[in-house]
Amino acid sequence: MLSRRVKRSQLVEAVASLPPCGIGREACGSAHHWGRAFEQLGHTVTLMSPKYVKPSVKTNKNDARDAEAICEAVSRPTMRFVSIKTVEQADLQAVHRTRSLFVKHRTAVMNQIRGLLAERGLVIAPSPEKVRPALVRFLDDAESGLTAFARETFSELYEQRRDLESRIERVTHRLDGVYRAHPVCRKLAAVPGIGPLTATALLATVGRPQAFHNGRHLAAWLGLVPRQYSSGGKEKLGGLSKRGSRYVRTLLIHGARAVVQRAERRVDPQGRWLWALKRRTGTNVAAVALANKNARVIWALLAPDDVYRQPA
Repeated sequence: MLSRRVKRSQLVEAVASLPPCGIGREACGSAHHWGRAFEQLGHTVTLMSPKYVKPSVKTNKNDARDAEAICEAVSRPTMRFVSIKTVEQADLQAVHRTRSLFVKHRTAVMNQIRGLLAERGLVIAPSPEKVRPALVRFLDDAESGLTAFARETFSELYEQRRDLESRIERVTHRLDGVYRAHPVCRKLAAVPGIGPLTATALLATVGRPQAFHNGRHLAAWLGLVPRQYSSGGKEKLGGLSKRGSRYVRTLLIHGARAVVQRAERRVDPQGRWLWALKRRTGTNVAAVALANKNARVIWALLAPDDVYRQPA
């Protein structure tokens, strides 16, 4: 019907001239921004994962064949789409991405300090709580073996780490403010293993829970189900599929691990189930199993707008 090359600066004007129609896009960079812009023009926008569009690309890759593949993929009846994030979700996700970046930089600085000190025979345990006091002790100790030139270098690294700590604290405080002000976050935090950080990350990631048919679909979307390679009626299951958001999946598993570690002291049904599973399969498998169950509980809380109740 129409095949025309349009520059980025002319895209909004070109789409505004079209009658209301369905627009398919790959869920890549800036896709959510363009999706919101096209919806304001009266169009119906659907986003798809690029890996679902790639099989429709014929022969070599170029812009025209990519557009043709998107047009073909969006018309498939079994295609799965990505929910468009709102501006509030994008803002909240940006805060989480910023905090994750600061934590990664802090870990890099901490490992740099430990590695350089180890070359001088000064060993520090790999823990953020132990690196700072140990480094201060080495800098203040005249018999630590550090030269004046090395002390200046480690002082710079110490100041950088302290600056990152203050930045992480400020960003975390902003997330705590969102958690306290948003009723959905407080409802999610009632689930064992979900705290303010995980609740706000779920709020930013899971846009429309109604897009998932049930809780198992949400758990599979987060990559908390076994990877399957079955054929001929024979089921072959592997490790985690690791699809979806790695950040949210990591938060769910870490929160579940904290619950599993205290399962031995619990007497409720969930505690007994976790303790038996931990003895049979190990801590990691039990943590992933609880994270999978929490994902299904999250869908049950968000989609029907229910409240969490402890297992009887």
